[in-house]
Amino acid sequence: MAAASLARRLELHRTELSECRACGDLVAGSIPIVSMARNPKVMLVGQAPGPVEKTGQRPFAGRAGKTLFAWLARAGLTEEEVRERIYIAAITRCYPGPSPSGRGDRVPSPAEQKLCSRWLGAELALIKPSVIIPVGRLAIDRFLGKLPLEQVIGTQRFMRLQDFETSVIALPHPSGASSWIHGAGHAELLSAALELLRIRLDETLYL
Repeated sequence: MAAASLARRLELHRTELSECRACGDLVAGSIPIVSMARNPKVMLVGQAPGPVEKTGQRPFAGRAGKTLFAWLARAGLTEEEVRERIYIAAITRCYPGPSPSGRGDRVPSPAEQKLCSRWLGAELALIKPSVIIPVGRLAIDRFLGKLPLEQVIGTQRFMRLQDFETSVIALPHPSGASSWIHGAGHAELLSAALELLRIRLDETLYL
């Protein structure tokens, strides 16, 4: 798809997404996050926005975002470059509220994930990304299935989605509520994933 045509279609998509209230008023005042990337070749897919993103519509604007962008800096991209060149999506687009356990955010229900799935499907069809970066368990399950993170992080998987070929390089969830990164050998797996991303993004974004 020509760059100008993709930019126009993504602008229409953002307008529709911003107006979505399919799940009702999940959390008072919560509205969908949107990505402002205009001509992306890469998609990053998270789980769901947190409380900081509840009304600002800007994905990964909170503490987890600071960790994520610090990781991606190791792969060679500043936060500004990521936001301009990578389309940031999520399995669900509105803040789901705090976890009943009191630690972290509530995991979106299967019903909420299903209601929101049309937005991700439309974005994949429009962008046909050369690289997909699923971040966290829900996003990894969506693209790679329910595999242990130790078998996924630090690998690159090539696959066909819809009518295009893509590669998938997963990252763990950057939230402080996630303890996976502190497990034995897990920091090394993250470093391997970021090195794969550095190589793949250099090939993809700068052609």
